[in-house]
Amino acid sequence: MKLELASQLEALHPDAFGWSLHCCGGDVPRAEDVLQNAYLKVVQGRAQFSGRSSLKTWWFGVIRFTAREELRRILVRDKLHLRLLFQAVSPAPDPASPARQLEVDEQATLLRTALNRLPQRQAEVLHLVFYQDLSLSAAAEVLGISIGSVRQHYDRGKNRLRELLPSHETISSS
Repeated sequence: MKLELASQLEALHPDAFGWSLHCCGGDVPRAEDVLQNAYLKVVQGRAQFSGRSSLKTWWFGVIRFTAREELRRILVRDKLHLRLLFQAVSPAPDPASPARQLEVDEQATLLRTALNRLPQRQAEVLHLVFYQDLSLSAAAEVLGISIGSVRQHYDRGKNRLRELLPSHETISSS
């Protein structure tokens, strides 16, 4: 693996782990294994960056594909039906105010609960756009679907979250 590519992947590691964790339904050990296997694919030359997209978009696609492979292996080996769960990353603690941190934790719990009620594809699109800061076209490339489908899942996901989440005033006053 080229030194330049290695340093670029190292810079993307925190975001890559967050995406791996999402792709693995919040299962930390499996997300670690998936990310390690994705790195191994790059080192062995089984995944090569061609420059047709951004490095982050390509890397997230490799991680997503590796996570899907791992899930297929688990389903075949254990013959279990696994549901993929979406788990939002909690914000960093606010040392200034324990009361504010409690409020943020409650809001994060409400958001996680609402996101878990979304269809998988809508949750994936929202995660990529909001937590990984990808454009809709980059999210389409990572997910391997058309930009039109991403736009539709993005719009439906946001609308469904508006229905599932209490209004901001209700959250702030509780």
